[in-house]
Amino acid sequence: VQLQACGGGLVQPGGSLRLSCAASGSIFSFNTMSWYRQAPGKQRELVATITSSGSTVYAGSVKDRFAISRDNAKDTVYLQMNSLKPEDTAVYYCNAKRIGVNAWGEGTQVTVSS
Repeated sequence: VQLQACGGGLVQPGGSLRLSCAASGSIFSFNTMSWYRQAPGKQRELVATITSSGSTVYAGSVKDRFAISRDNAKDTVYLQMNSLKPEDTAVYYCNAKRIGVNAWGEGTQVTVSS
């Protein structure tokens, strides 16, 4: 499967962005779909995960600000990001996992700055 992330950009603090991750095939078979991010000089970190049953998990730093969702009919996963902060600046990556598969998409840059 190939994953294509988009929706990044430059936004002011307090603003919102919605990232999309479109898969080349069905996402229904993946156990988890996730968003990770990597800021300059830092390790890649998990931002949010959604399971095939719709359960979600968030990093503490984004809980109550970000929302992950999936549309199986469109084979797309979304990350709605609200109340963005400068520390949210990073390259955001989409990930899909199931037994024997750990797929990554190319990142999309999110910059939060005034």
